[in-house]
Amino acid sequence: MRKWYTEIMRQVKIGISQINNSFSGAHYLPYAAGVLQTYFQKYSKNRDKYKFLPPLFKRIKVSDAVRQFEAADIVGFSLYSWNEQLSLAIAKELKNRNKKIKIIFGGPQVPDNSKDFLESHKFIDFVVNGEGEKVFLNLVESIGKKKIVDVEGISFLKESGEFVTNPKPSRIGNLEDIPSPYLNGVFDELIKKYPNDEWLILWETNRGCPFKCTFCDWGSATAAKLNKFEIDRLQAEIDWFSKKKIEFIFCCDANFGILKRDIDIAKYASTKKLLTGYPKALSVQNTKNATERAYITQKILADSGLNKGVTLSMQSLDEHTLLNIKRDNISLNTYEDLQTRFTRDGVPTYSDLILGLPGETYCSFTEGVSRLIENGQHNRIQFNNLSILPNSEMGDESYQKKFQMETVDTNILNMHGSFAQDDFGVPEKQKLVISTSSLPKKEWVKVRAFSWMTAFLHFNKIIQIPIIIFNHLTGENYNNIFEYFNSVEKKNYPEIFKVKEHFLKAAKIIQDGGPEYQFSKKWLNIWWPHDEFMLIKLYEDESIFNFYRDCESLLISKLLENDPSLSKYKSLVEQSIRLNYEMLKLPKRTNNIEISSDFNVLEFYQSVLEGKKIKLKESKKKYLIVRKDEEWVDDNDWAKKVVWFANKKGAYLYGSKALEKYYASHY
Repeated sequence: MRKWYTEIMRQVKIGISQINNSFSGAHYLPYAAGVLQTYFQKYSKNRDKYKFLPPLFKRIKVSDAVRQFEAADIVGFSLYSWNEQLSLAIAKELKNRNKKIKIIFGGPQVPDNSKDFLESHKFIDFVVNGEGEKVFLNLVESIGKKKIVDVEGISFLKESGEFVTNPKPSRIGNLEDIPSPYLNGVFDELIKKYPNDEWLILWETNRGCPFKCTFCDWGSATAAKLNKFEIDRLQAEIDWFSKKKIEFIFCCDANFGILKRDIDIAKYASTKKLLTGYPKALSVQNTKNATERAYITQKILADSGLNKGVTLSMQSLDEHTLLNIKRDNISLNTYEDLQTRFTRDGVPTYSDLILGLPGETYCSFTEGVSRLIENGQHNRIQFNNLSILPNSEMGDESYQKKFQMETVDTNILNMHGSFAQDDFGVPEKQKLVISTSSLPKKEWVKVRAFSWMTAFLHFNKIIQIPIIIFNHLTGENYNNIFEYFNSVEKKNYPEIFKVKEHFLKAAKIIQDGGPEYQFSKKWLNIWWPHDEFMLIKLYEDESIFNFYRDCESLLISKLLENDPSLSKYKSLVEQSIRLNYEMLKLPKRTNNIEISSDFNVLEFYQSVLEGKKIKLKESKKKYLIVRKDEEWVDDNDWAKKVVWFANKKGAYLYGSKALEKYYASHY
């Protein structure tokens, strides 16, 4: 009798894992784990029967994770591309140690058709397909009962091996049915347990995405219709963020600014920062096609310092490619108009392009880059390698076959992350596209190298001033200018050649399944983007001056090839090269320096950046470059604060400011 009573009264212990990337002691609070718990605790018919263990929220060793959940009866895993392999390893070991434990997987990395996934990982008892809160509640309460076969939104294997998948339930129409994990105190104990850690926030204001981009899996769980949280709740959450002194918020909305009330949300967050100092940053994904609201919301965030810049996720400028990826209903004119307006207002923008999209060719891609720059994008183009997500339309084998998409499995690396941090013995994997019918393997390497060279020369500001001058004098498209540097021979331009060859070699390494970034133990012990690493390498090898000398020789040679009558501007090119060189932020440059010019170089350059192009003319000028106000403790301090932090804002030249702190965007 006592044994029976004890069994009935024993609480069922539930563990939830949502492993996110961490950044030097800063961690994302596990939002998905929080909403599962709060929804369960609100609607469970037997709430007191269940006890939630502290969630797993960061990468740790498998043995430590198993120890954390060893008392659990049920463990749920929220699966994403950056935690898939570690989550599987933890789940497998949990099952090995306790055959009775129930393992549940959900999240965007779980395939909608999960038969093969379950058969490959038989330690998983159930998977949740789609929106998880309602399904997780019903599943947990059904475990141990015969009615489990009737739970909507789950898939599993019977003991016989038969695969069972149940239809998804209707979406949660009223998002107010989901209690806020922030306002309901779910994370209070977690924050209290780690008093010295900094917390980052994942935040939803709505769910759903009306767009159908084939490479994207943002809205597969929540479908096209947009549902929204009420603004009173959102304002209360902002108050909570402020009270907890949260610095960084990543908004998970697919299209912030798509709703009229998003303007009010931006205003409230901005006012809160003005009054309290927190939050310090709010990163949002800009809406598509709603030009005016996108402009207003982003301007509000930028003016208050909440958003350090506006991301314009164009992905491609080729009409054929946009049709193939179902973005042909998104107007390029919208982005170009926003680019022009933000440039005029002094708001930094960043453009996203994806390498390897079906239909994209070497020419269409490079011409697209040139078009972006011509339209005023001198701050940053982020060149992203295309990876396949399992529940995207692109994840379907028939889609990949149609466009002859070849992929390679590579480790997912945390850009600017440490080697130890990224490797807990269980590396994460991604499927990178390395060729298509329109972009064969050799062409993919060329595109990848071109992208790094463009970022290095132009967006890292290494020779941005002379490039803009050269473009103005000759009318040569920017892509052709960058091609000059990708076509040099060693005997004529040895330092440029070294940079070119590094980029080509690095691209081939990726294509063979190697890392996307360059690891350097000496330089901060982190993974560097290749364009950043080459600046460090030029400094380390004491070859920066020779590199600039090569650049001067190359540009003057091409200037005269374009039009011999332009020889009168030879001194202009020389002076712009010198000015760019002396303005570059480097260690050991502690003295101010005065530079003379026969032209209004700096005024012209600045006017181009501001979208207010003035006339370039002969004019005796003296420019004082103030260096003494910016010094670095040592070379590594320079690498961190200039090469790394300055990347996002393009603040590589004296007279520009880098970010105080930089977090990589959440995947």
